[in-house]
Amino acid sequence: MKLVVVESPAKAKTIEKYLGKDYKVLASYGHVRDLPPKDGSVDPDDGFAMTWQAYGDKTKQLKAIADAAKQSDELILATDPDREGEAISWHVQEVLKNRKALPAKVERVAFNAITKAAVLEAIAHPRGIDDNLVDAYRARRALDYLVGFTLSPVLWRKLPGARSAGRVQSVALRLVVEREREIEAFRPQEYWSIFANMEQDGTGFVARLVRWRGDKIDRLTIGNEGDASAAKADVENGAFRIVSVETKPLTRNPPPPFTTSTMQQEAARKLGFAASHTMRIAQQLYEDGAITYMRTDGVQMDGSAISEARKAVADRYDASYVPDKPRHYSTKAKNAQEAHEAIRPTNFTRDKVGGGDHARLYDLIFKRALASQMASARLERTTVEMEEGTGQTALRATGQVVKFPGFMALYTEGRDDKDDDDSKLLPAMSEGDAPAKKSVEAEQHFTQPPPRYSEASLVKKMEELGIGRPSTYASILQTLKDREYVRIDKNRFFPEESGRLVTAFLERFFERYVGYDFTAGLEEELDDISGGRADWQAILAAFWQDFKPKTEEVMERQPSEVTAELDTFLEPLLFPEKEDGTDPRLCPRCGDGRLALRGGRYGAFIACSNYPECKYTRQFGQRGANQEDEGADEVLGVHPDTGAEIEFKTGRFGPYVEMGQGEDEKPKRASIPKDVARADVDLEMAVKLLSLPRIVGQHPETGKNIEAAIGRYGPYLRHDGKYARLENTADVFETGMNAAVAKLAEAAQKGGRGRGKREPLKILGKHPRTEEEIKLMDGRYGPYVTDGTTNATIPKTVDKDELTLEEAAQLIDERAAKGPAKKKRKAPAKKKVAKKPAAKKKAPAKKAE
Repeated sequence: MKLVVVESPAKAKTIEKYLGKDYKVLASYGHVRDLPPKDGSVDPDDGFAMTWQAYGDKTKQLKAIADAAKQSDELILATDPDREGEAISWHVQEVLKNRKALPAKVERVAFNAITKAAVLEAIAHPRGIDDNLVDAYRARRALDYLVGFTLSPVLWRKLPGARSAGRVQSVALRLVVEREREIEAFRPQEYWSIFANMEQDGTGFVARLVRWRGDKIDRLTIGNEGDASAAKADVENGAFRIVSVETKPLTRNPPPPFTTSTMQQEAARKLGFAASHTMRIAQQLYEDGAITYMRTDGVQMDGSAISEARKAVADRYDASYVPDKPRHYSTKAKNAQEAHEAIRPTNFTRDKVGGGDHARLYDLIFKRALASQMASARLERTTVEMEEGTGQTALRATGQVVKFPGFMALYTEGRDDKDDDDSKLLPAMSEGDAPAKKSVEAEQHFTQPPPRYSEASLVKKMEELGIGRPSTYASILQTLKDREYVRIDKNRFFPEESGRLVTAFLERFFERYVGYDFTAGLEEELDDISGGRADWQAILAAFWQDFKPKTEEVMERQPSEVTAELDTFLEPLLFPEKEDGTDPRLCPRCGDGRLALRGGRYGAFIACSNYPECKYTRQFGQRGANQEDEGADEVLGVHPDTGAEIEFKTGRFGPYVEMGQGEDEKPKRASIPKDVARADVDLEMAVKLLSLPRIVGQHPETGKNIEAAIGRYGPYLRHDGKYARLENTADVFETGMNAAVAKLAEAAQKGGRGRGKREPLKILGKHPRTEEEIKLMDGRYGPYVTDGTTNATIPKTVDKDELTLEEAAQLIDERAAKGPAKKKRKAPAKKKVAKKPAAKKKAPAKKAE
């Protein structure tokens, strides 16, 4: 028997079907070993020796593989055709070797697509494990480990509130933070555009002012309303005739088929997918044999695939849509390896696969790959110039028409930003014509700051800089979200204050290691290891000899010293110059102390130098002119019922309102919710916030109160220990009884905090052996799968969103084989030992109340 080891059960099932009864195919369920998350797992003093540890939840998989290996004549390692796949094969081989279960014959096979032809071709041409790829994996894993386990403790001790740092993660975060700084430093500039609504032979078109008073008009030339009015008047008073009509043919070529990054970008633009979701769906499409391997930076396609695509184009359209020669592409991305084909369908006659998101992503991949082998689009661009009699004022109209759609009949590439080109069709016009002028308009505009990064544009930027690799983009972005260094709002990245502070710390004390060129250069060195051009231990030694002393140097500094240097480094951000020229560091409360950055248990904040006499604080973050007033305390008025004074204040955890109480009582406070603007916090709003929780009424079934309130996780309803979320702060004050009862019932049905019936996260399908329906559920201790009889916990190393029906069935079968869960025996009651009565103590006198 021959044992074949792959990563996933879905892949194993497909391949076993292709290979037949002489082969047994088992899945490793991804990586089987990793570096233990503790100090000493990589020893720089011993040639960067690594201590590997098997994942606890892979015990059964490894035992099954080892048992099968002992009964096999040959081991075939058929993991993915990249560095990570090579590493998994190496780990499996090492584990079997340590267990003395390694067959005499071991071979490595790799295929770019899970089709019968590709698998059989690979089996017929095996090779050994690629030591260079394994060395590159070890170097990258050791490097990331050393950076994380050396730099993160420095952050924890010197920068309270910081969570972690990473070799590539921190550089990606820097991109997001730097873009935010650009936006904050941006000063909008006013400009005006003048255009005339014209008409020729009953067809309207728009002509823009391009020359005024003899000077060429650029975008910012007309910068105020006065000039705009004068220019508008000149156009209105001018009699314009056409002085030239120029028509130029344009050719637009199709884009190449997808790489990992371009697929992530286009799926984000057109489908709204996060990079991690795109990769999960693509992984499943690959394992189902629908597409080629999805981690690649190559744009070329196999010759047979090109021929198949050209035939598919001819069948779908006609011969005119097929270019004379096959198209061959080469990538322009920095450090691209082109080790694999581009992402493409395995069969160009199959234009649909699956349903839902799988179908949508496959459709995108199919059309992009097919379009790459289609004819160019032919367009015609017409430019019409018009002048008034003196020639001092000129208008221009442009139009574009598609003469032959070519690849555009099937696919057009998405864009992050809209094109300014006017693609409307113009009426037929000739030199000397005088189109009718219907109206003239002047529009005011303001220059816009650079846009915040979307997932698509951030991946694109990282690829351009040579930061990260196809297999890492999705995980890098997910890490930034998980660490709460960034937030996503309207599909754009916003840096959180913790992310800005970590970036500032690294820029100040570890500038080299968050440098774009340095990070890209290190990626090149790791690629050199993959290609056998560099020694992995030498690369690590060169990095470590500079990095380790730097971390020790920073670790020796006092936290107060670090904070003081960050205060100076961040001065333009934290204390921008004021328009009136006053000191931006002057305390708005006492008017005497100076503001400075301070470090606390829960992170950084701004405080007055006169503490404790002056207790003014505010959150760390940008305080521009438009936000400066938020720092000052303000008396909003007196409570209409109690007569107590209510103040608006800003503390280190954000803005809040405070109402004075009696002399012996603490003042009552309420935080300002994030969705309430400062301008809306008046006396009425303050009284509402201080009055929470609000009693909505008594539940008609239980008679118990329903309360509306704002908690740590936002606005909510509460009734008898059960909760329901509210959409916004306004709902806390406006939700009535009927709506409240309905929301609580709905939350209970969905399995909210109460003990209502839980709905499945997903129905995976029928168990292939028992026909029972398998559901994916969210339980108290994490996600699990159930067939109604047996519940099986999903291992931590398995993403619940990636779980397939076969994997779920296997988990349930394994759990059922163990038998029913053993109930914990109650410990026997302890016998009471009689104690001697203690001497009575005199009760303390009660305090006066």
